[in-house]
Amino acid sequence: MPLTNIDHYAIRTSKLEETKAFYEVLGLVDGQRPNFPFKGHWLYLGEVALVHLISADPNKPGGLEEYLGEAEGGKNLLGSGSVDHLAFRATDANALKQRLEDQNIAFTEREVPNMQLFQIFAKDPNNITIEINYYQ
Repeated sequence: MPLTNIDHYAIRTSKLEETKAFYEVLGLVDGQRPNFPFKGHWLYLGEVALVHLISADPNKPGGLEEYLGEAEGGKNLLGSGSVDHLAFRATDANALKQRLEDQNIAFTEREVPNMQLFQIFAKDPNNITIEINYYQ
């Protein structure tokens, strides 16, 4: 059974609202989420709940530890660990650059040689690198 596509990825964060706002700048929309015993958001790309945000406060784990069955609920929340970055394909690079600038979100741009590929890189509030690809 080969993989067909990414279903979603989840981020545990002590910066829940800041992280939600970052992904909304990228064009995701906060939507319906199951009634879990911990705070969070599901951010949608069209009909797909692509990014799941999980509130993880190491001082107040609440229902997170019980639901996940682990005591590490809110630890090690910074950076990508073994994951270097997450990448999306997109359209209209100029519109995203303007939105990032309007929200004072730092980003870098790169042209990939021999691929007709323009990229924008930004870090979310948890220091996870997000790559946005624009094939020309």
